[in-house]
Amino acid sequence: MPFQTGQRVGDYEVVKLLGAGGMGHVYRVRNIISNRSEAMKVLLPDLTAEPDLAMRFISEIRTLASFDHPNIALLHTALQADNQLIMIMEYVEGYTLEEMARQRKLSIQEVSGFVSQALSALGYAHEHGVVHRDIKPANLMVTSHGVLKLMDFGIAKSSGENHAQTKPGTTMGSLYYMSPEQVRGTGVDARSDIYSVGIVLYELLAGRRPFEADTTFSILNQQINTPPQPPIEVNPSLPKPLNDVILRSLEKDPARRFQTAEEFRSALKPFVTSPSGHEVMAPQTQVMSPPVPVPAAEPQAAYQTVPTAQAPPPNPQPAYAQPQYGAPPPPPSKRSGGKGLWIATGAVAGVLALVGIAFAAPHFLHTRAATDTATSTAPAATVNAT
Repeated sequence: MPFQTGQRVGDYEVVKLLGAGGMGHVYRVRNIISNRSEAMKVLLPDLTAEPDLAMRFISEIRTLASFDHPNIALLHTALQADNQLIMIMEYVEGYTLEEMARQRKLSIQEVSGFVSQALSALGYAHEHGVVHRDIKPANLMVTSHGVLKLMDFGIAKSSGENHAQTKPGTTMGSLYYMSPEQVRGTGVDARSDIYSVGIVLYELLAGRRPFEADTTFSILNQQINTPPQPPIEVNPSLPKPLNDVILRSLEKDPARRFQTAEEFRSALKPFVTSPSGHEVMAPQTQVMSPPVPVPAAEPQAAYQTVPTAQAPPPNPQPAYAQPQYGAPPPPPSKRSGGKGLWIATGAVAGVLALVGIAFAAPHFLHTRAATDTATSTAPAATVNAT
């Protein structure tokens, strides 16, 4: 018998019923101590009648207990009450992709982004040896912040299981999303989930599932034997590269599909950014570097104030650099280069002349002095000779 609104289950108060399935019910509950909203998943009461269901439920608990990924709804705790197994999980408020697709047409970028998040979650699960086996739009929940959460690992297969929960020849999964190997009841691996994701991608972008028929047998037969109609023929607005990505994920032979969730995710990456598949670079803001200060000129000698002609610098200062006081004047043009050279040469010659005069002056003065002395003493010498 389902729990009633307001009923207490341990430290939790039932707020409302969220959904019911073949294995049990899911409720929104409130922790009366922390006041946090959580989801409570309850297995059907009669555990003794369906021992396999109880084993599968416990397996899901143990699988989720080891997970910590932003795109997988987290398990908080598990308990048993009134002969019922209970999981307390993260409460995800939002809409499933199934509900969103019914409300409006989703863009290529939106679908690619959501599926990319689902593949990130699956890649994490596969690395931990877990195959989900029930990928469908109803198990992909999107929060109000656009974060996708992969839900319901109820029929997940773990490589660490010690008991045979799935007998050979048993078909498990959702009819429209099952891989050929699931339909046959043969061994499945991570590539089975990749096929199911391909069907989700096809459905959301083409507006219908690739395989539909009036009978279960016909649908299962198509999953095994019928190639899907290219989605671009159903929705001509799809870019050809995206059409090819979808068809590769739906190969009947697992060896011809994407081999890992990360490989599939990489193929979708361009479409998350641009519907055409061409990467759109974010507009780059040109950052202007501050003007480079020009150092003030050192005091120059008078004869160096006129520079000689020179070539312009190889990396001129940007136009926004402000001139600084004391900066040397700009180099003269080539037309005035000869004149400047002559002026400089004249200045140097003048300086050399002054230097020469400076060196010659003492000798000249000494010679002049000697001459003057000789001139002044000569008459005396003459008088004395007489």
